[in-house]
Amino acid sequence: MVLITYDVNTSSQQGVKRLARVAKICTNYGQRVQNSVFECLVDHTQFTRVKNQLMESIDTEKDSIRYYILGEKYNNRIEHVGVQRSFDLAGPLII
Repeated sequence: MVLITYDVNTSSQQGVKRLARVAKICTNYGQRVQNSVFECLVDHTQFTRVKNQLMESIDTEKDSIRYYILGEKYNNRIEHVGVQRSFDLAGPLII
């Protein structure tokens, strides 16, 4: 489990586009749990891939990304209060 957080400067039209791109990349790897926070259940290869995609999408002079590596036993490291809007990433997906 990796928690990805980001802050993209949206004071310009390019920043708004970067924000949309970053959010879309993160959506491909996990679920949004806060506006700029994603929980991603990824293996090493996927983690490397998402980091590379995000690095190509941001302006490092204006934006930032943080990765919190929670590991496989992440359930004991997450506490939640309030409305639960997430799903179990490791659980079965029923369509």
